[in-house]
Amino acid sequence: MARNLLVTGGAGFIGSNFVHHVLAHTDDHVTVLDKLTYAGNLASLDGLPADRFRFVKGDIADAALVDELFADVDAVVHYAAESHNDNSLNDPRPFLDTNIIGTYTLLEAARKHDRRFHHISTDEVYGDLELDDPARFTETTPYNPSSPYSSTKAGSDLLVRAWVRSFGVQATISNCSNNYGPYQHVEKFIPRQITNVIRGIRPKLYGAGENVRDWIHADDHSSAVLTILDKGRIGETYLIGADGEKNNKDVVELILTLMGQDADAYDHVTDRAGHDLRYAIDSTRLRTELGWTPQFQNFEQGLADTIAWYQTNEPWWAPTKDGVEAFYAAKGQ
Repeated sequence: MARNLLVTGGAGFIGSNFVHHVLAHTDDHVTVLDKLTYAGNLASLDGLPADRFRFVKGDIADAALVDELFADVDAVVHYAAESHNDNSLNDPRPFLDTNIIGTYTLLEAARKHDRRFHHISTDEVYGDLELDDPARFTETTPYNPSSPYSSTKAGSDLLVRAWVRSFGVQATISNCSNNYGPYQHVEKFIPRQITNVIRGIRPKLYGAGENVRDWIHADDHSSAVLTILDKGRIGETYLIGADGEKNNKDVVELILTLMGQDADAYDHVTDRAGHDLRYAIDSTRLRTELGWTPQFQNFEQGLADTIAWYQTNEPWWAPTKDGVEAFYAAKGQ
């Protein structure tokens, strides 16, 4: 049967991709709750069916609004978060307000209304791995966050686990590796480099570019979350990854090559403080227990599709580009 879903942060990058995915692949109805901070963009939700989608502007820490919305839905998928490491190093407070207090507010509503709750998190809660370490993160890896961002996400994960155990909230958690794809803010690594090339600006690479990320296309993340919502065991955590380990240098050089530029046409800039070395996800539980498989297993093709999206959707990202570059230029990055 069709469900009524509430998606928090649904005007953001991975949230909006999830909304598009749900409306394209199910009969569910979706309500998006988003505060529309700088990272939210209503244009990311253009073209959705009006009879199955509605948007509510608001804060997940607004208990009265959250209570009202929870009364009318069957399940909640919680994407809303402050999520950019650089911003958390510059001003940690919004990360506490949204990632901790906001998640608490949602959990209390889920508890009151007995709603199915799925919490979206990140592999960054586990800290990082050595570059030559064959290990990957699993559901039992101890938390070891490095930044204000990842520490507040770790805190929100622990709140979810406590509300499951103490109050019987019907919740699951997923921790995902780095996403790429359409609708990602140009402050993030891949879209920043793509839009730099489009604008005739040399891409920027932190330090030596040896830091490794485990890339997954946002549509694969969406399909995994929908699978967990449908089949996941209450109280469990599932790691989402697509075996996409690449170091930042290789990613920048591939972007340049795919866009017809010399592979070395980029600049090295001051490294990020506390920059994690390597993330790597072991998604065995998700694949074996729930039968999920990523569709975008060719990173080069997925990246080419992403480049094409930014090339054909400049009106979506152009209004924020100059401000982002000015912010980084002031930091020498």
